[in-house]
Amino acid sequence: MSEAFDRVTSMMRQTVEVVDAVNPRFVNELSDGCAVAGAFLLRSKEMRAARNGDAYLVLTLADRTGSIPGVLFKPDPSAVAIPSGSVVQVVGRVTSFRGSRRISVDRLRPASSWDPDDLMASTTRSRAEVAAEFTAIVRSVSDPGLRATLRRIFGDAAFFERFSTCPGAQSHHHAYLGGLIEHTVGVAALCASLADRYEGVARDLLVTAALLHDVGKVEELRFDTGIGFTDRGRLIGHVVLGSEIVTRAARDAGLDSEVEARLQHALLSHHGELEWGAPRRPATLEALLLHHADNLDAKAAGMSDILAGATRAEEAWTDASNLFRRPLYAPRSAEDDRTRV
Repeated sequence: MSEAFDRVTSMMRQTVEVVDAVNPRFVNELSDGCAVAGAFLLRSKEMRAARNGDAYLVLTLADRTGSIPGVLFKPDPSAVAIPSGSVVQVVGRVTSFRGSRRISVDRLRPASSWDPDDLMASTTRSRAEVAAEFTAIVRSVSDPGLRATLRRIFGDAAFFERFSTCPGAQSHHHAYLGGLIEHTVGVAALCASLADRYEGVARDLLVTAALLHDVGKVEELRFDTGIGFTDRGRLIGHVVLGSEIVTRAARDAGLDSEVEARLQHALLSHHGELEWGAPRRPATLEALLLHHADNLDAKAAGMSDILAGATRAEEAWTDASNLFRRPLYAPRSAEDDRTRV
């Protein structure tokens, strides 16, 4: 019996090797009907029951290019036992369900080996360049109390290293190593511009809030084999975790209590609405501008990534399984059109 099992395992391995050699390796390359055989991060897993009572697993599989749903019908105990956050070997095929792509999984096992660079995306920008841009914005803050508060937080070398490496989110936007500081620079640059555009804006307060608005993600996210949430991240969330970090720094820096209250309000309300995770809705001009700058940078970056994936696949339209829940148009550039002539 063991010999028969070894023969089946050997055949499966050979099949995986052949399929892997001729089929797409990454999520953003997958299209309907293509075979799948490779390592993915098992981002989430949920057991459900079909109408006939049969069990099946609903999966979220991810690599450095994005994530895709998966389904495994009649899973065996070894597949059920694999914890979320593991790296798994997947054999299956891409299918379409209700207009969205997913992997219909035939086999799911813990991966014995994988390349970490295949699973964790990283910023394409120079980290030194982004850090220099961030530092320049910090130095543009002239208010002594606000600048001292920023120094208390980002002057800690270990903290700044983690902040510079941390992803901006688990998914949707800046979901790669170095994404948090890149997103922060984008939001802070927008806020600096907005402060010059509208009368009555406390420029230093707004820019400081922009630099600090997502600082709690350093404690909310873990990013070893993949991007996930810490226990504190799940229980408290980055908005409140960030507020706690800023409270300690502001008190140590001797920040004026009224200025601290306005800063905290902007941080606590930057998600805009209660149903979007904001403990408060924006009630100051600085808080309102921060909310919209944050949303603009996140949504623009998210759409840019989605359209880039469609362009690489030479598709004019995406499907509806994205942040915006609708098909998006990815027109070819004029240069692309010229090369086709």
